[in-house]
Amino acid sequence: MAIILNLETATTNCSVSVSKNNEILCLKENNAADYSHSEQLHLFIKEALQEASLSFSDLDAIAISKGPGSYTGLRIGVSSAKGLCFSLDLPLISIPTLESMAHQTSLKEGEVVIPVLDARRMEVYSCVFDHRYQEIRETRAEIIDENSFEDYSSFSKVHVVGSGAEKCQQVLHAPNFNFDTSVVPSAKEMASLAYHKFLHKDFEDVAYFEPYYLKDFVLQTKKKS
Repeated sequence: MAIILNLETATTNCSVSVSKNNEILCLKENNAADYSHSEQLHLFIKEALQEASLSFSDLDAIAISKGPGSYTGLRIGVSSAKGLCFSLDLPLISIPTLESMAHQTSLKEGEVVIPVLDARRMEVYSCVFDHRYQEIRETRAEIIDENSFEDYSSFSKVHVVGSGAEKCQQVLHAPNFNFDTSVVPSAKEMASLAYHKFLHKDFEDVAYFEPYYLKDFVLQTKKKS
């Protein structure tokens, strides 16, 4: 049996779940546009454990969504997860953000899912998974144009999901493409992925683990008038 605390902060959705093996015991999340993770994350952790009638001493591992995503969100989530692992002497599990997003879409044989997170302008972070949720193309930061994902046009259906789906829909018009902007990274889908890694002792080195930013952080400054 494994009790795992799952933390998802890669986007605007601040999401915390407590799971027992593959079962979600409690889920707390708020998809606010102001990235209030620094205020909400630890409150959600406390509330989730209370609602599950558990304490920190009952935990067997901490799982964190590792990115790609928001630099600030990932930094807050990973720092919190590492701090808990150090203080509680627990193993750290990392879950690729796009992989957990893929599991929100039900797939039939011959279909693929492409989770896409909005980046700047016409850029997205994306990855491609087959109907067994196996990665068939690595995670990339890419500029979307009319030729994007053309390698998958032969599949019966291509599900493009996530915050970047809207900009993809503007330029991709193949009839087998389906777009869903409602999918956001959530700690709910992390549970089964984290449990699988726990069983295989697939843990991170807490001291050296860093988020998967994919791109260097660029500080945005206001233009002088």
